[in-house]
Amino acid sequence: MGMFESAEKFEEVLVGFFKLMGDTPKIADKLLASKLIIRFIYSDPDLVVVVDCSGDKIDVRPNDKDTKAIVEMSMSSDIAHRFWFGKVNLTSALTRKEMVAKGPIPKVLKLLPAVQPSYAMYPQYLDSHGYEKYNILKAYKPPTPPAAPSA
Repeated sequence: MGMFESAEKFEEVLVGFFKLMGDTPKIADKLLASKLIIRFIYSDPDLVVVVDCSGDKIDVRPNDKDTKAIVEMSMSSDIAHRFWFGKVNLTSALTRKEMVAKGPIPKVLKLLPAVQPSYAMYPQYLDSHGYEKYNILKAYKPPTPPAAPSA
């Protein structure tokens, strides 16, 4: 099990954050200009979220498996979570297969400058919405590996 205890909690956190980005003009305007429809497919826990930038307003739809997406991005929930803190380099993650993208990858890479302001917004969003325990800048401590047996 990853950082999130359930798909419902991950959906609550992530969809709320995506909606906040959609309501933030400096991010939303650039995403809307892309006209992309992106399906995010997450694992551990499993969740599908479509972010539709093809209209006048960003539409975030959890559990939408029917809309034809232009881009599909697959990754674990923990990789996604770390990404929104600015802790995952997209190009490296794609190369290492931590993220798998289908569709016009250059268009996705062009969106990176548009979403960069969200890296500062995400920890603030977590703290202000009662999700402090997910703020890896404060709360998360990686598990300590078991001590090696002494000889």
